[in-house]
Amino acid sequence: MPRSKKRSSRGGAHGAAQPFSDEDASIETLSHCSSLSDTTSLVDEGGETADDSAAQEDFQYKLKGYIDSTVDKSAKTRQAALGALRTALATKILYEFILERRMTITDSIERCLKKGKGEEQKAAASLACLLCIQLGSGLESEEMFKTLKPVFKSILSDGTASLQARQACATSLGICSLIAENDILDVYATMGCFENLFTKSYARQDGSRTAVSPQTSVLHTHALLAWALLLTICYGTEVKRLFNKHMPELPSLLECEDVNMRIAAGETIALLFELARGQDAESEHEDLDPLCAKLNALATDCSKHHAKTDRRKQRSVFRDVLKAVEEGDFPTETIRFGTECMYIDSWVRKRMYDAFREFVGSGMNYHLQANEFIRDVFELGPPVMVDSATLKAMKISRFERHLYNAAVFKARTKARNKFRDKRVDVGEF
Repeated sequence: MPRSKKRSSRGGAHGAAQPFSDEDASIETLSHCSSLSDTTSLVDEGGETADDSAAQEDFQYKLKGYIDSTVDKSAKTRQAALGALRTALATKILYEFILERRMTITDSIERCLKKGKGEEQKAAASLACLLCIQLGSGLESEEMFKTLKPVFKSILSDGTASLQARQACATSLGICSLIAENDILDVYATMGCFENLFTKSYARQDGSRTAVSPQTSVLHTHALLAWALLLTICYGTEVKRLFNKHMPELPSLLECEDVNMRIAAGETIALLFELARGQDAESEHEDLDPLCAKLNALATDCSKHHAKTDRRKQRSVFRDVLKAVEEGDFPTETIRFGTECMYIDSWVRKRMYDAFREFVGSGMNYHLQANEFIRDVFELGPPVMVDSATLKAMKISRFERHLYNAAVFKARTKARNKFRDKRVDVGEF
């Protein structure tokens, strides 16, 4: 992970207007700024900008309106403005624009976190995370995080606060710490805050478990995933300490009712083993056989008291987790974006990729292409500039795509028919 704290000297090219479309529903709630409800597309059908300068000016005017609306008296208006800004930061690179207004936006986020409720706090926490992703690992994001970190921790530890706000703060605190924290001891302290939450789902010595509500279980899952994210940047001695501390208890989370908690625990176990073996290839866990038996049971689970979709998702994940624990293996995944591709070839990369994708969503491929910080994290080098003529030449026609899909479908059908003729009843997969 890059930990440099130099002020970035990125040019304005990354702030150029890109295709962007806001959600009409969220914009219409800004009744006092009716002009901001105009969601006329900034691009024509062919994807080429009709008037770059006019589109850029119009887009920035809307963004300024959203920023102003984050301090409106109406909670509904503030929430809609936060959501619109979140969508913008998830789908576009706006470094130059937000660099000049980062303190104003930070103040608005802090105000919404302190005075807002539930959904508004959740929207503010998500916006803070995206602001940090846009600014990258530099002094600007560090200054922002110094302001918001105490608020995040306060909400996270407040048992009377909204659970959805606490969930959002857990995830945002994890990612912002990864990006903007400049002291590893502070990272360890933040991990301690997460441990105070998810360890409450551990089984007791007698095997019993504290009863938690489904919403609280979701909070513990968010805390565990945020803890695992920060685990990826811990020093080797700390990894060893945490491995010895949590591996005796962490497998008890595999028995939770919530499938997402079981999956989060399984992936965290795989990550711990990967990091521990990275420090000492000969290291072995003393309770490896019982752990593998438990992972194998989850990888082949056919019990009817779990939903069919949950079983399918669980089996897919735990087959990979079992291989990681037994053999130190990871199934490489290829992520394609633009003219490039990236390989997710470790549990460390997977945890980071999943964390960023949770916030930028469908804009992840765009950020992989253009966001210098994201590219630095995944060692992709400087952004690759491809002109529109090259991209157009690379695209195949709709008719050619149809022929290709038809051929693939025909070949797949033939292969499956051969299998169906010979298959036997093996029960539910």
